[in-house]
Amino acid sequence: MADLGNSSMTETIRIVLGDDHEMVREGLAQILTERNGFEVVGQAPTGAGVLRLVEQTKPDVAVLDYTMPEMDGSEVARALSDRSDPTHVVILSMHENVHYAVHALQSGAKAYVVKSQPFSELIDAIRIVQSGKTYVSPTLSGEVAQHLSVPSRKRATIDRLSRREFELLRLLGRGHPLKECARLMQISESTASTYRQRIVGKLGLESTASLIRFALEHGIDG
Repeated sequence: MADLGNSSMTETIRIVLGDDHEMVREGLAQILTERNGFEVVGQAPTGAGVLRLVEQTKPDVAVLDYTMPEMDGSEVARALSDRSDPTHVVILSMHENVHYAVHALQSGAKAYVVKSQPFSELIDAIRIVQSGKTYVSPTLSGEVAQHLSVPSRKRATIDRLSRREFELLRLLGRGHPLKECARLMQISESTASTYRQRIVGKLGLESTASLIRFALEHGIDG
């Protein structure tokens, strides 16, 4: 899955950055700008801000943190993948977790890069997605490929969760009450409750407490 195919080096790749930490954004922007063939055309601290920037600047690639206010990286990837001229999304995440990677890719992201890896890996990922291919950090690529090769009906129960169910599981794992989860996901509390019941059923759990414990045990709380 970590495909280091060739891509064109003659055209500048225009990039938008999304991360709620200004220091991280500025650092990425500086390093990318110093590289030949890259131009950072905008930065935003929120998912909604990224979408506005994409409309304004029409970048080739959006490099997004997995966790951002308003909309996370996967939600932005989903929104951008529905466009007629989609911007390729690279998710840059602290989560070295196959479930996060799978959900990001299923949401429309073209790359999932773990933040603990060398910066050169992000460079590779940007060039690869611009060439029309997919990239996953080598530390996860084998597991991700294995997961995606299995028909969805036969995958582990956690992989049967929808994107929104997975997001609710993550927020509950972080300790947010259901009402706050609904606000963050911009859905009604009733819809959030329905999602919670579906998660409990799919995972074979008995209560919200056991659901939260499951999220913590599987690292789905970032």
